[in-house]
Amino acid sequence: MSSSAFRTVPAAADVVIIGGGVMGASTAFHLAEAGVTNIVVVERGDLGCGSSGKPIGGVRAQFSDPLNIELGSRSLRAYRDFPRRPGAGIGLDTVGYLFLLDSAQQADAFAAGVELQNSLDVPSRMIGPDEARRLCPYLSTDGLVAAAYSPADGHARPALVVQGYARAAARAGVTLATHTAVLGLDTAGDRVVAVHTSHGRIACPTVICTAGAWSARIGAMAGVDLPIRPVKRQLSFTVPLTPPAPRIPFTIDFSSTAYFHNSDDGLLFGLADPDQEDGFDTTWTPEWLDMFRAVVRHRAPALADMRTGDGWAGLYEVTPDHNALIGRSAKLPNFLYAAGFSGHGFLQAPAVGEVVRDLYLEREPFTDISPLSADRFRPGAGARPEAHVV
Repeated sequence: MSSSAFRTVPAAADVVIIGGGVMGASTAFHLAEAGVTNIVVVERGDLGCGSSGKPIGGVRAQFSDPLNIELGSRSLRAYRDFPRRPGAGIGLDTVGYLFLLDSAQQADAFAAGVELQNSLDVPSRMIGPDEARRLCPYLSTDGLVAAAYSPADGHARPALVVQGYARAAARAGVTLATHTAVLGLDTAGDRVVAVHTSHGRIACPTVICTAGAWSARIGAMAGVDLPIRPVKRQLSFTVPLTPPAPRIPFTIDFSSTAYFHNSDDGLLFGLADPDQEDGFDTTWTPEWLDMFRAVVRHRAPALADMRTGDGWAGLYEVTPDHNALIGRSAKLPNFLYAAGFSGHGFLQAPAVGEVVRDLYLEREPFTDISPLSADRFRPGAGARPEAHVV
């Protein structure tokens, strides 16, 4: 979608959404569909230029926490229906997700997760090393104890999702103010009353923060604590493979976080660097591939010697417990937020757009998202466990 910079923004709106990634686009679409059309989405760059810009996003419902399973499962259904609503192709490929497990402890934890997922109509199952290798011929089963597999999971193209939601929102009258930075928020009493941008001030009775890794900065402008830190994640692509790669699941070595899956005419490689410092730097450093190769030399040896082309670096938006922040500020009730997804934002975006719409309209969401309130990090609040984090 071609983005155009606004010389000025509208002087007023019913809702200002800060952040034009997948979460902001989904929220704008769901609000517009419900009849709320006097909306301005403020994005400092192009739509989807932040964390949503990564080339392929995994979509799954394999989690250990019922709320994350619900958000993932409902979003999967929405992605399957995307060509009809809002009406766009998103490159969805339902190849499944395959978690590789190398200890009895991991296998027990994932087996418990599968039991919970099955109770919520997710068709995941535990499988043995040999079946895992049949699904993904690159694997070495040496040291592999078990695997968890869900055939309904897969991957899609985040940029196409952002464009699909944004085009539908724009058709309904939503203003997409790209290349427009948020400079500050005005508050009066317990309300946000305006958003100051690089192209003018927007008076508004509601602000929704979907600014991803930058959300802590937006929250601070309103005096709202959103404990989100930016962490660089990197990936790389092989050169085109001859013969072509077999169609494989989105495969994750759980112990190391190394993952790989099909991408156009080759494979995509990824790995979380445990020593990566926090920060907004998104410079791609090919050296991280040495870590990836060291891991896969044992788990999927053929990958270690594949030639790679270019790569990409983006930001995870990480909270202290690796779960999202979704809710309404207790301090400023007209400040809503959906951020801090810790790598799970794309796969939960359709469902979260619905939830934020319902919070705005003050109606009951399809599930209770109060456990994801930012208030859970106050002293004395309970922890929120999620075991299936990569």
